Amino acid sequence: QGQIVTTTLPVYEFTQQLCSGTDIQVAQLITETVSCLHDYTLQVQQMQLLENAEVVILSGAGLDDFVKDTLADSIVTVDASENVALLCAESHHDHSHEHTHDDGDPHIWLSPVNAKIMTENIYAALCNAYPKHKAIFTENLNILRKQFDDLVTYGNEQLADIRHQEIITFHDGFAYLSDAFDLHILRAIEEESGSEASAQEIIELISIIDQHKIPAIFTEENGTASTANILNAEINIPVYILDMAMSERSYFDAMYHNINTLKEALQ
Repeated sequence: QGQIVTTTLPVYEFTQQLCSGTDIQVAQLITETVSCLHDYTLQVQQMQLLENAEVVILSGAGLDDFVKDTLADSIVTVDASENVALLCAESHHDHSHEHTHDDGDPHIWLSPVNAKIMTENIYAALCNAYPKHKAIFTENLNILRKQFDDLVTYGNEQLADIRHQEIITFHDGFAYLSDAFDLHILRAIEEESGSEASAQEIIELISIIDQHKIPAIFTEENGTASTANILNAEINIPVYILDMAMSERSYFDAMYHNINTLKEALQ
């Protein structure tokens, strides 16, 4: 019986599904509702969980580097982001903090194609660590591959005939989602409570919305919506909520929610 610790919900889900039908225990390290891990601090019980792990699976791309310093050399560490092409980490306005994640945007799982690569990386590591279960891992991988392919097909079909491809988000984590479905982020505004946009920036955003005839703006499920709500009050623009797939919803539920939300907002 193995003990695997995964950092975030997406890698937990991919690993758990790959291990389905085996006796391997899979634990999720970060279970709180979070939209960014830039200044995350591990608790004592989380450190203990890591100490007892045989394998630790990181989301990668700099997102969960804070875990690496705590790991003993004997623990197998897997970086699920290997071979994923990273987009540059850039938010057009950052009202709260600098977190460049080594200049690569770490929210890679929001592209189904990337999520598939992450799952294949986890699969390879599992086969290496627990070779006796390889047949089960392979069977589960094939099921997951189809789920990712179906998600891409659904997204392409649903978003094929939207009239607006330009979007404004109030979180800087949706670049891979928009890239996956040929959308263009005009502005990605990262804000935290108490660090809302200035009056000048709000005027600028209103101008961009007007110029590009933007039909809706997007916030993040667990993020701050202050500036979006001001814009809604000022110019009556609808506000829609996208999901980072890091908390309540399962990965696939979150992604189908995002596709349906984008379709509704942009048609």
